[in-house]
Amino acid sequence: MSSELTRKIREIREVETSGRHEFSQLIGINKKTLESLEQSGRAPKGDMLEAVCQQWPKYTLWLMTGQVNEEAGQVSPEIEKARQTLKQTGTDTD
Repeated sequence: MSSELTRKIREIREVETSGRHEFSQLIGINKKTLESLEQSGRAPKGDMLEAVCQQWPKYTLWLMTGQVNEEAGQVSPEIEKARQTLKQTGTDTD
């Protein structure tokens, strides 16, 4: 479970920010703490999970359960990345 949460946080970081430095600033943690977490696969602490969910609430359901509910605005980084690609290519339907 701990490595799963760490993997999910990394996926959010990769879709939403330009790197560890920006991500750590946005959620209020030290970049070294984030690096250590990602490299070790340790479980993130509750306050870090809360900070991620507050910064990007659209991932809360997916982060905590692995489920999505697009109608309620709850998506995964995979869905968000696809949306970004569609917008960049001009093939989105919005």
